Amino acid sequence: MTGALRVLEQDDLPALLELLERDPLVNLFVASRVSTLGLAPEFLGCPVYGFERGGELVAACHVGSNLVPVGDDDEAVDAFVQAIGRRGSIASIMGRADVVVRLHDELSRRWGGGWKRPRDIRAHQPLMVIDTDPVVAPDPRVTRMTEDYYDAYFRAAVAMYSEEVGVSPLDAMGSYGRYVRSLIQMGRAFGGIQDGRVWFKSDVGSAWRGRCQVQGVWLDPRLRGRGMSRGAMAQVVVLCQQRFPTVSLYVNDFNVRARRLYEAVGFRTVGELATVLF
Repeated sequence: MTGALRVLEQDDLPALLELLERDPLVNLFVASRVSTLGLAPEFLGCPVYGFERGGELVAACHVGSNLVPVGDDDEAVDAFVQAIGRRGSIASIMGRADVVVRLHDELSRRWGGGWKRPRDIRAHQPLMVIDTDPVVAPDPRVTRMTEDYYDAYFRAAVAMYSEEVGVSPLDAMGSYGRYVRSLIQMGRAFGGIQDGRVWFKSDVGSAWRGRCQVQGVWLDPRLRGRGMSRGAMAQVVVLCQQRFPTVSLYVNDFNVRARRLYEAVGFRTVGELATVLF
């Protein structure tokens, strides 16, 4: 049966949330955004395409600066490719690994241009989760950040982003600073402070229905190799689980040190994501 593509509206939110719940950790970014902001583009900041077959929503695609497919349906991917068209202000494609790779391949083949010139392709990013106590002792020096520590935390966040993504997050509009401040205000930013400097940081990027996704894990380069990350990361898990019993994250497969850290804390691999950066 041939399906049909359309832009989802606010009344479609229950059906979309039901689709997202089928693979909630993979879909956490989209679920967090639409459950908070709804589906109206003027509030979400972008459209979400839905693909229906026989009256059932079988796939979706968040089409903002982050292009994020939901579901696994070949016909839906073809429809998304046709609707998305030539690359505009897309900064990344991210989501379930096999779907992201297929979507990027088809966008490149159909439209060429900027789609064929990504800055980086991270095709294998293990998705890891912990829903038990960490297996190493937490470091109580890591706490929820407050606005008193905004400047120090912001400097650490910029250093983390620049190291991880390969470009600076700073822009003339100050959007990254506002984002970091919002994480602190929501109680989703964690850090260790010594002598006015943040030596470790991490934050919650997405959360939905008792699940969260940790991101931005960073340790001051001068302190690496001393085993300090394990206790710090264990404390992040403890702090997250006060609100979200299930804590997830994803990591580049080539980052062996980070993978070993998360495994030592008690995370286990449950899937694979991918990110294409432009």
